[in-house]
Amino acid sequence: MEYIKFGNTGMDVSRICLGMMSFGAPGKENGVFPWAKTFAEGKEIFKKAIDLGINYFDTANVYQMGSSEEITGQLIREYGLNRDEIVVASKVNFPMRPGRPNGGGSSRKSILAEIDHTLKRLQLDYVDVYQIHRLDHDTPMEEIMEALHDVVKSGKARYIGASTIFAWELERMQNIAEKHGWTKFASLQPQYNLIYREEEREIIPLCQDRKLAVVPWSPLAGGRCAHPWGTSTERNRIDEVSPMVWGATESEDKKVIDNLEQIAKANGRSMAQEALAWMLSKPYITAPIVGATSIEHIEEAVAALDIQLSADEIKNLEAPYVPHIKTGAF
Repeated sequence: MEYIKFGNTGMDVSRICLGMMSFGAPGKENGVFPWAKTFAEGKEIFKKAIDLGINYFDTANVYQMGSSEEITGQLIREYGLNRDEIVVASKVNFPMRPGRPNGGGSSRKSILAEIDHTLKRLQLDYVDVYQIHRLDHDTPMEEIMEALHDVVKSGKARYIGASTIFAWELERMQNIAEKHGWTKFASLQPQYNLIYREEEREIIPLCQDRKLAVVPWSPLAGGRCAHPWGTSTERNRIDEVSPMVWGATESEDKKVIDNLEQIAKANGRSMAQEALAWMLSKPYITAPIVGATSIEHIEEAVAALDIQLSADEIKNLEAPYVPHIKTGAF
């Protein structure tokens, strides 16, 4: 395993982050990821991850309505992981009590309540990175940044981060924190993969300038970059989130996936390995967040670290891409 500093901090994270979205109470009644693995189903997957040196685990309060955090904490205890050596990240914003007053968002009230709920579910004293799970446009940026700063100063988080957001919003929030002497974002979680590369235009250069860690979500685009186009899997047969994210650009994306399939086959690699090797070739990428539902997924992701793509290979993988509509929501 390779390790890298987390942006402009002294914290070390593995070059592969295990996305704990894949763990939680299964079934649609428990959240939007009905294909999630239970504690018993996920034990061997998690064990393989730590055996291969992964020390970075990313979850969120909303993943299967809190059960992802619960299972993450259980797995950490099950394998007796040294808390000082692992990095645990979680997120806040999406509704935990849909339709109820103060049921979600990033108000001061919500952030200070949800960090406590998160720590209770994880059974940890602190998280290493606490992130806003998109920007709450109904709460002043000053309120959000001060509340996150207070979470850090209370000892309940070591660093803070943001997820998918527009570049001007991220820069403004950093400026607010600088003005008041508050904690600044140390990381960004953007959507970034071979079929969605819009973040290369503005926010990734901003992260490079600001020295923020870049930890992409869905590096394989919900499995689209892992299988030939049209492949039916247990997950995509019941996944209602992926069509909302990528459903509008299927004609453009099919060309990218077909091209990826041909190149991976010619190189004797799986499509997932080829797609992750492309991402890991980018100097601005800290660690892609890989969602794994099998031991093979973990092994493929870690194996990608050993692949060195040539400039021509990178160019060929990127060739079919066309501009997409930039989104700040998904």
